[in-house]
Amino acid sequence: MIVGVHGTLETTGTDWVNVRVGGVTLQISVPANAVSSLGPVGSQVTLHTGLRIRDEQPVLYGFTDAAALGLFNMLTSVSGVGPRMALALLSSLDPARLQTAIMTGDVTSLASAHGVGNRTASRIILELKSVVESEDFTGSELPGDADSQVIAALTALGYSPAEARAAAAAPAVAAETDVDDRIRVALQQFANRG
Repeated sequence: MIVGVHGTLETTGTDWVNVRVGGVTLQISVPANAVSSLGPVGSQVTLHTGLRIRDEQPVLYGFTDAAALGLFNMLTSVSGVGPRMALALLSSLDPARLQTAIMTGDVTSLASAHGVGNRTASRIILELKSVVESEDFTGSELPGDADSQVIAALTALGYSPAEARAAAAAPAVAAETDVDDRIRVALQQFANRG
């Protein structure tokens, strides 16, 4: 199994990249929103990868972080969700927004991804909500140190990990640049709800 690739970025497409590793060039399918974050052609890239067989051909899927790969693997475990649909979801929503959409039951956000209808979005929520909310979910940390600090502070104050992750991903909280301000806004939102 190929679980990671580190090499030179040779070519990019809308949702794929070619990476030269030693004397071999691999074509890797990636979320469309990740292509621009990999840097210019010729730069060194590292991707977390998962290998799938499609129409008897091996296809390598790559992600910039382990959380996105974890979500990809979870999504493909849902009945009716294949690798291309999982990639479309991760192209449409970053890992933090995808987790929040699943936890809050946001069918509209999930269905906005190419090829995902309301029925499939509902099935994803039904099958994955408890897994995403679980403290044992390995990809549960949202990307970014500030988000992790907000989540840690809120859980220390007694909020559940799911509540803390949802609060950290809220637009009003994410708009703040200082961690203390993010925590303050998240607490205000909890107070307004209660």
